[in-house]
Amino acid sequence: MAYMLNYNLAVPEVDDAGVLAALVAEGDELDVLVRAVDDWSLPTPAAGWTVAHQIAHLAWSDANVLSALRTPDVFGAELRRADVEGSGYADKAAAAGAAKPRSVLLDEWRAGRAELAAALRDTRWDHAFPWHMSKVTPALMTPLRLMETWAHGQDVFDAVGVARRPTDRLRHIASLGVLGRALSFAAVGLPEPAEPFRIELTAPDGRTWVWGPETAVQRVRGGAMDFCLCVTRRRPWSETDLTATGPDAQKWLEVARVFL
Repeated sequence: MAYMLNYNLAVPEVDDAGVLAALVAEGDELDVLVRAVDDWSLPTPAAGWTVAHQIAHLAWSDANVLSALRTPDVFGAELRRADVEGSGYADKAAAAGAAKPRSVLLDEWRAGRAELAAALRDTRWDHAFPWHMSKVTPALMTPLRLMETWAHGQDVFDAVGVARRPTDRLRHIASLGVLGRALSFAAVGLPEPAEPFRIELTAPDGRTWVWGPETAVQRVRGGAMDFCLCVTRRRPWSETDLTATGPDAQKWLEVARVFL
């Protein structure tokens, strides 16, 4: 089987934007929140997943990336397991991790995310290693880990009823959402629209983040936080302040995602 590289996405060649530092900061922020939560059995918006499941999933995912980076042949067995177990693959791993004592799971997640950040920092930005349905490089994996930490962190924030302060780290997640538009359509069996898109998002500091030509007919506007909630499928488009002009833009927000 021939593999793509980075799902054929045009990722940056170097970490000029500081996405690795953003990944570390995102993990640290979530760490502060979950440290203050004594009861990790609280349910989160993900069906059947508690706070413990969310942290277990992040710890397990970090460990898988480390395995893919360091021992790709060993990670191949994990890919085969994922094919066999299908949709229950991640649920099973999260349940196993959630069954551990809170202190053990917290220590494992902390150690694992620090080890992964160091490994990504020490790996060439263009070094390809195996992942699900594609080979990837740190140039894509680093923002993917940031996105997943933020998205599962949002589930925890929602579970404990704490309002989340948006940061400029959202730009990395929004960029992934824009970059992965074709994946959003492919995930529901549709071709990517041929027309260009214009995306204008209001950043936490009031600036406007822009992608696409100014003359594009298909347009998306709104807050960066809402866009990130939409593309990580934490909120449906209808529950955000996002506006879409053009049928293709509207369809995109209906199916938007940053993962397959």
